[in-house]
Amino acid sequence: MHSTLAQEEQNNRKEKSELHPRNKHRSRYNFKQLIATSKELKRFVFKNEHNDDSIDFADQSAVKALNRALLKYFYNISQWDIPQDFLCPPIPGRADYIHYVADLLGSSNKGKNPKGANINVLDIGVGANCIYPIIGHQEYGWSFVGSEIDPLSVDSAKRIIEANKPLQGAVEIRQQSSKMGIFRGIVGGKERFDAVVCNPPFHASLKEAEQGTRQKWRNLGGNEKEVKHVLNFGGNKAELWCPGGERAFVEQMIIQSEQIKNQVLWFTSLVSKSANLKSIYSALVKANAFEVTTVQMSQGQKISRFVAWTFHDEAAQAEWVKAWKTEPKPKVEKPKSEAKSL
Repeated sequence: MHSTLAQEEQNNRKEKSELHPRNKHRSRYNFKQLIATSKELKRFVFKNEHNDDSIDFADQSAVKALNRALLKYFYNISQWDIPQDFLCPPIPGRADYIHYVADLLGSSNKGKNPKGANINVLDIGVGANCIYPIIGHQEYGWSFVGSEIDPLSVDSAKRIIEANKPLQGAVEIRQQSSKMGIFRGIVGGKERFDAVVCNPPFHASLKEAEQGTRQKWRNLGGNEKEVKHVLNFGGNKAELWCPGGERAFVEQMIIQSEQIKNQVLWFTSLVSKSANLKSIYSALVKANAFEVTTVQMSQGQKISRFVAWTFHDEAAQAEWVKAWKTEPKPKVEKPKSEAKSL
């Protein structure tokens, strides 16, 4: 969704060696296998100029059909859908984030990536697509809590969980009632998470988000006359923008993370704009983070990264990971609904 059609087709022609070694999407899409798994995809597949099977990545219905097929074939998710005009995630890139987070957790565990339901992950802004919990649970068996401020996204994510037996009991969705709250109202007072993942809103205003959508539509080869009908193509307002954009969101996340520093091993957030890194690093210094690392990722010509930070020193990390082997999965402690935002 974030690359041009030409770039996407070029990426599909060769192994995507830049993706994480454990990423199941390193090879180009095998449309015959995907169609055999999900027959609805067939009507969207055509031969491109290289005589390879492909789809029109400017067609939202085609991209959704591709995602359904990928999720069914690779992750045993038989029922997946999102409301019209909500963010339809590029699954290979989302999988990369999860695999690198697994490596990050492994760095606190003598290089061994943890698996199983004892590993608890919080997804800030899980979205209507519920994609990180799907991949994280199906690849590593992790347990997830997904927070979301948009009621339609909450309902959509819950429907996905209810419709797929592998996710039932493994993923919980919690409504965030405060526009300023990130962790308060979501994280219980005695609850612990091994990792936090987050794909923050990218834009700083609705106008900026609409301009970005127009440009994306043009890059994908969309007709300029149709642009009014696709201003939300690839994400609704809550997913695409917030006051101050990505930088302000991540900085607020850092401030609030210090207040629950003993309840989370590793905080992480995607950072799309490299220009925001300097300010984010400064915020982490002010928050007295013990360790900060930036993990670079790439998919074709798209470069992305996530910043990770922890307040635990090496001894505390070693003590933390002992629970992975000795403690059963803790009972979920839901926060009190009347809690005020941070």
